[in-house]
Amino acid sequence: MFPADLPDPELLKTLLEPLLEDFQYWLSRAETLLIEEDIAFLDAEAHADLLGRVEQTLQEVQATQSLFQAIGCQAGIDTEIIMKWHKLVAECWQVMIQFRMGNPNATEKR
Repeated sequence: MFPADLPDPELLKTLLEPLLEDFQYWLSRAETLLIEEDIAFLDAEAHADLLGRVEQTLQEVQATQSLFQAIGCQAGIDTEIIMKWHKLVAECWQVMIQFRMGNPNATEKR
C-alpha cells in the first residue's frame, strides 16, 4: 500500500500516459508541418521561433515519458508544465487550422 501523500501509480498511468502520447502526437504533427511547408502567414522569425519551441517541447515530452516509465509511473508532472505544453499545442492547432484554410488542397498526413 502507498502512503497517503504519494499518488496512486495506476491512476497516474491512466491519466498521464494518454496525455503524454497526445502531446507527442500533436507536437510531432506540428513539427512536420513547420519543417515541410511554407506557411505564408508566418514570417521567418515567427516560423523559426515556433519550430524551436515545438522541438524543445517534444524533447521535454519524450524525456518525461521515458522518466515516467523508468520510475514505474510513480510521479506526476507539475501542472504549470502541462499547461505550458497545452498552450503550445493550442497555438500549433491554430497555425494548422489557418494553414489548412488557406490551402484547401493540402493533404492531411497521418
